[in-house]
Amino acid sequence: MNTLALGPQWLDPDYLISTFGLIGVLVIVFAESGLLIGFFLPGDALLFTTGLLVTTNAIHAPLWAVCGLVLLAAVLGDQVGYLFGRKVGPSLFKRPDSRLFKQENVEKAHEFFEKYGPKSLILARFVPIVRTFTPIIAGVSRMNYRSFLTFNFVGGALWGVGVTVLGSLLGNIPFVHKNIEAILIAIVLISVIPIAIEFLRARSKAKKEAAAGVPAAQRPLADRPQPAADGRRGRHAKR
Repeated sequence: MNTLALGPQWLDPDYLISTFGLIGVLVIVFAESGLLIGFFLPGDALLFTTGLLVTTNAIHAPLWAVCGLVLLAAVLGDQVGYLFGRKVGPSLFKRPDSRLFKQENVEKAHEFFEKYGPKSLILARFVPIVRTFTPIIAGVSRMNYRSFLTFNFVGGALWGVGVTVLGSLLGNIPFVHKNIEAILIAIVLISVIPIAIEFLRARSKAKKEAAAGVPAAQRPLADRPQPAADGRRGRHAKR
């Protein structure tokens, strides 16, 4: 199956699966679920393509086994992220920006967690970037471990198993095979919609609060002025 690369070739789901196989899929799901370096990986499109390739026998493994392994990778990834957050603690919010780490991503996940509480572990699974940092924020916040395990499992099942099964079901439809490039692009665009909506809402809210004279200390974390590396007041995390 040939697909349109959604960015660099090494981020194209078809290329990744054909090169690294099911093991590569599991490693990527694990990394995107809770490792700081995994936020840029194509999780949604990768899972959908995996399910489709199982149906077409390009991946020689039963769907139930693939789904089980994907669920395990997703749950373990969040687990590692949670433990990392507990260990690192508030110092994560003081870490300077680098090529792979942006403080803004941490703040987005923090606001997402504060807004939705424990269920954010489920909702964040469907939001790129946020899903990588949310379990880490849960660890920083020292969320009750039993609650974390419950929401972690449910979120991993709905996202990891759900998207994979969806790809498998749609893989039997000829239209999907003929338009797989457009479908993968649509999946990426749909997964970005929640981020765009939250960004626009936060930007609008920040403008209204600034116009109303609301002190910066009373604004949401991501709307406050952030200190620059040299100690001077930096740019807002969101504009």
